[in-house]
Amino acid sequence: MADLLSVDDALTRILTHFKRLPAESVPLAEAYLRVLAEDVIAEHDVPHFANSSMDGYALRAADVTAATKESPTHLRVTMDIPAGKAPEGTLQPGEAARIMTGAAVPDGADAVVPIEDTDATWAAGDAIALPGDVGVQKAVQAGDNVRQPGENFHAGDTVLYAGSRIRAAALGTLAGLGMAKVKVLRRPRVAIVSTGDELVAVDQPLEPGKIHDSNSYTLAALVTEIGAEPVRIPTARDELDDVRKRFREALDAKPDVILSSAGVSVGAADLVRTVLDELGKIDLWRINIRPGKPLAFGKLGKVPFFGLPGNPVSAMVTFDVFVRPALLKLLDIPDAIPTIQAVAGEDIASDGRQSYIRVTLRRENGRPTAYATGTQSSGALLSMVLADGLLIIPAGVEVARKGETFAVRVLRVLMV
Repeated sequence: MADLLSVDDALTRILTHFKRLPAESVPLAEAYLRVLAEDVIAEHDVPHFANSSMDGYALRAADVTAATKESPTHLRVTMDIPAGKAPEGTLQPGEAARIMTGAAVPDGADAVVPIEDTDATWAAGDAIALPGDVGVQKAVQAGDNVRQPGENFHAGDTVLYAGSRIRAAALGTLAGLGMAKVKVLRRPRVAIVSTGDELVAVDQPLEPGKIHDSNSYTLAALVTEIGAEPVRIPTARDELDDVRKRFREALDAKPDVILSSAGVSVGAADLVRTVLDELGKIDLWRINIRPGKPLAFGKLGKVPFFGLPGNPVSAMVTFDVFVRPALLKLLDIPDAIPTIQAVAGEDIASDGRQSYIRVTLRRENGRPTAYATGTQSSGALLSMVLADGLLIIPAGVEVARKGETFAVRVLRVLMV
């Protein structure tokens, strides 16, 4: 295996060709799962006024220190404050204001008593006569049921950081700050080309010797999961002019990265390599990895190019190990794919290359335990459907022995 390039060395070489993409401003509604290009600094407190966390009555806590259900304290109701309406005036000693959840607490009040701790019987939306009377049946402390200004965060706080993905809570936070537009990193654009006369479209019937094109769909889904934009190019047939046409179409799509599957391994048709050499500079690497030993990498024009193996599992594994980190570098995100330590639940054979074995994970004796999904054929895509992760058998190890511990790249979250 001495003539094979290690996985780590290959990845190091690849990543030198990638750097963070420029930023762009997008409407907030389009910012979900995008990557922030800069820190977000709060321009005001959130909430920016004291508000009630309950339907009930705003009052002075000192007025109801003796209130009990058996001996309620009666207060004069002088205000009715629905959510969205500013209080008018200041609450005086001995007075209360009916208040709805989220409504501003009036000056003079320092607590809210819930309606269920009073003798009131109204429901939200019911009209009441002012002035009125309410019997408070429970004492409260100053600050009870009041959301104070800045309870969430204060003006000047850094609330979100550059490089983080905008998920649901972050999106709501940005909305709470009134940010109609958000500066995010541009999404990487990835052109995807499948090659081979054996491929037919998914809506076409199979004929002898033909298979449906699955790689372009699989790779497009992986690209989308990362937060990049896939552009599927029609399949390139095994004809020089058609291969040339499809790769020119890929370049015309103005991508940041081009992916192809099949056609660049040792012994592949010369026409594919001929076109790649015409349009750019491509190196064919033999990498110490299983599955997916042959990998082409280089440039088409000025665009980074990956030539992945044609076998579906090999394409997925090499994407995960090499392409994923490159796309994440464009987004300025560390490749933080979850990796855990798991015990081999059985002997698992390797051929001495650094092997990525499709495994299921179970919790046994309090530890994650890995079992092979069955066949490790690089054409058996169902094994990836079944896999919870990829168990990594290091280079030079030909058997992962039962009971030994190995790293596993987790492919899906397990409730274990």
